[in-house]
Amino acid sequence: MAVERRAFLKGVAGIPVAATLLRGRCAWAAQPAPLDARERRLRNLRQLTFGGQNAEAYFSQDGRRLIFQSTRDGRQCDQIYTMDLEGNDVRMVSTGTGVTTCSFFFPDGRRFIFSSTHLAGPDCPSRPDMSRGYAWGLHPTYHIFAADPDRGTLVQLTREGEYNAEGALSPDGTKIVFTSHRNDDLDLYLMNSDGGSVRRLTDEYGYDGGPFFSWDGRYIVYRAFHPRTEAERREYAANLAQHVFRPTWLELFVMNADGTGRRQVTDLRAASFAPFMHPNDRQIIFASNLHDQTGRSFALYLMNVDGTGQERVTFEGSFSSFPMFSPDGRQLVFVSSRGSLREKDPRAPREFNVFLAEWVP
Repeated sequence: MAVERRAFLKGVAGIPVAATLLRGRCAWAAQPAPLDARERRLRNLRQLTFGGQNAEAYFSQDGRRLIFQSTRDGRQCDQIYTMDLEGNDVRMVSTGTGVTTCSFFFPDGRRFIFSSTHLAGPDCPSRPDMSRGYAWGLHPTYHIFAADPDRGTLVQLTREGEYNAEGALSPDGTKIVFTSHRNDDLDLYLMNSDGGSVRRLTDEYGYDGGPFFSWDGRYIVYRAFHPRTEAERREYAANLAQHVFRPTWLELFVMNADGTGRRQVTDLRAASFAPFMHPNDRQIIFASNLHDQTGRSFALYLMNVDGTGQERVTFEGSFSSFPMFSPDGRQLVFVSSRGSLREKDPRAPREFNVFLAEWVP
């Protein structure tokens, strides 16, 4: 039987940080998962989570733990959790209120950043209308926080703008790159890890988001939607006014860590997102629906940093995304619907789980 220890720690302004440690749940331990014969880049695939919606699992800098967002424990929207590489020691490290997203470890592996709406109230914000197709909510009350649940600290880092989210730390822990709704657009911004010295990195009209630093800290890779027609521009602006983004397509970009040298590296006319650079600085892994004319299924792809040599990596399941290489490049963590009941029965609840594999160069 599981033993649960819950501690409510006081952060700044009396904000509670809920730290929940779940021990002894052997059913949650990593289990081997089958591979499609075409998935030659992956070996020893293991499933780390079982049930619910789990997403955006990212390595600590020592490669020993993962931080991720999950809707579980009877909650109605995502909170932030950590776990080891066996899927054990699952611990909720966010406030337990509002909705959270986009967490990332500091180099010390103890502190982390995440975005949350909890300052606006304890309830989950309303979800966007999906009747017109897939959309994600740009909740204007999202702000970025730095937390250390063991020491009971919770520090608000962003105060300007709306939808401050999609943040990631530089490898040395001194900078945060993130997306923010300011100046009537969604652009990338860079700030010090204490929230100071904020500056804008992108200024082309349209959405820029999902940025990550390369492991050596020299580059930033990200996704973007820059309207190509007046109709796309009008629709983007109308959705932005309603705090919604409907990504019909996304292309991938790379730039220097200071925002210079920006270059588009895909022209796939597909929804390509969640890019992450291999530690060799020569390859990018990402998710895309470029193989599916209906646009409904997503797989992982690998390409060179200049966009050449595209290679499909995953074939199993209708959704695979949010890939990240371990710091040594030997492992790949990603989220997938593979093996879920919905893969066989569309009436089953939607399920996404975290998978970990050895990477075959």
